[in-house]
Amino acid sequence: MSHSHSHDHAGHDHAGHSHAHGHSHAPADFGRAFAIGIVLNTLFIAVEAGYGYVANSTALLADAGHNLSDVLGLVVAWIAAVLSKRPPTPRLTYGLRNSSILAALTNAVLLLIACGAIILEAVQRLLNPEPVASMTVIIVAAMGIAINGGTALLFASGRKGDLNIRGAYLHMAADAAVSAGVVIAGFVIMGTGWLWIDPLTSLAIVVVIVWGTWGLLRESTAMSLAAVPARINPAAVRDYLAGLPGVASLHDLHIWPMSTTETALTAHLVTPAGHPGDAFLVEACGQLNERFGIGHATLQIELATTTRCALEPDHVV
Repeated sequence: MSHSHSHDHAGHDHAGHSHAHGHSHAPADFGRAFAIGIVLNTLFIAVEAGYGYVANSTALLADAGHNLSDVLGLVVAWIAAVLSKRPPTPRLTYGLRNSSILAALTNAVLLLIACGAIILEAVQRLLNPEPVASMTVIIVAAMGIAINGGTALLFASGRKGDLNIRGAYLHMAADAAVSAGVVIAGFVIMGTGWLWIDPLTSLAIVVVIVWGTWGLLRESTAMSLAAVPARINPAAVRDYLAGLPGVASLHDLHIWPMSTTETALTAHLVTPAGHPGDAFLVEACGQLNERFGIGHATLQIELATTTRCALEPDHVV
């Protein structure tokens, strides 16, 4: 709901202010997906680590370690998904929506830490190759493909609209890819006897994981710094606002993520002909939501008086 009122800001009067909440980008509930993913992967970790030790397979042990980091990642993402629904308080005026951004960043870091551990173990095994029980490796890794691939599908529908869900999806998809690589390695070792295939597969797996994680790390870091979400073109937003009827200029434009699914905007619009009215504000906020997915817009109207807004210069934040 938009509203308009007069108030004093930066030492001068502004004719109006509009604030609108969008609703088209509300996060979906993936609680069931998180519960299933955490339970299945926890059970699989125990099986994989045990058989990895018995089969003397670095690839299986590395995958088990990676799976453990993924379970932790799922727990973090689930907690954030729950916290992001908490109502705002006088001190936390946006609630805990921002926790979903922190969870996405944490997930990216956990994945990279897991990669470091896999690299260390693989290099040690390359220097000192050991016999591997190939058939055991193949069977256990095949179970991993089914479990991790199935869990990834549970998050597939939300991976494009929510960075936090995308982090969970990448964890599971990476695990399925890892398990597939381990199965291939098991068959190659069985056919050739090349023991170095096992640790080399682990290193190849790391490359796949880092490749998929880098974008998540970059985007979640940018979001944590209140950067404009990658899906929004700030120049297009500025052009839209500047082209509104009666708007002579605008300044103090800010666009930032409130969470991995919600975006906020503030801007000062200069309208020399007078206040454009509540209908103008409602329409502008509605279009920002419709065109750019900005559901939490605040527009401040300024009449071109002799008093200059202190926030008008571009270098002022």
